Amino acid sequence: MATLLLVLDLTGTFVFALSGATAGTKRRLDLFGVLVLSFAAGNAGGIARDLLIDATPPAAISNWYYLAASLLAGMATFWRPSIIDRLRNPVLLFDAAGLGLFAVAGTQKALVFGLNPAMAAVLGMLTGIGGGMTRDLLLTEVPTVLRSDIYAVAALAGAVVVVIGSAFGLPATAVTIAGAVLCFGLRLMAIRLGWHLPIARGPAPPDTPVSKEKKDDA
Repeated sequence: MATLLLVLDLTGTFVFALSGATAGTKRRLDLFGVLVLSFAAGNAGGIARDLLIDATPPAAISNWYYLAASLLAGMATFWRPSIIDRLRNPVLLFDAAGLGLFAVAGTQKALVFGLNPAMAAVLGMLTGIGGGMTRDLLLTEVPTVLRSDIYAVAALAGAVVVVIGSAFGLPATAVTIAGAVLCFGLRLMAIRLGWHLPIARGPAPPDTPVSKEKKDDA
């Protein structure tokens, strides 16, 4: 299990770092900015998870593999952005992959550290959304998870699969892969089909078309 968690963590770190680096190159950051964004996006979720379960120092700080994976993703994206841009919507693709990998890895690690299933699933979700939220905040954007997208819900669904599989004693590797695939699939389907969570109803901001129409009617 320790080896599986390390592989999932490093893979999630790499793809989230690619997501952060790709977003940084699209915003025309310099090399240092791209590398910082790459490390932050790739490791924020894992660091938050480890701090919450008292696994200190966090793996992303104590193990150089995480830094190497982040820097590799950042430099590859910075120097060869055309390779990454060949993929359709690369930021969203890597973000969805990282979301699934981190969600299931965070859940499995929480279970290993003795958390109850419900809290393990919540922590897995937080691990999954942490990197993307950090990336968006550093780019001064409203985090994707707060924009009514099927984001945290997809992460939670993947985490729940891991928890259920653990409760029934199913093979950890199989349920982990199943949870990651479910999360990844839900996120991509939400992007493709435009799925959204219900949006809170309230007064429209004064500069929106809805608000202007109401003023004209009055």
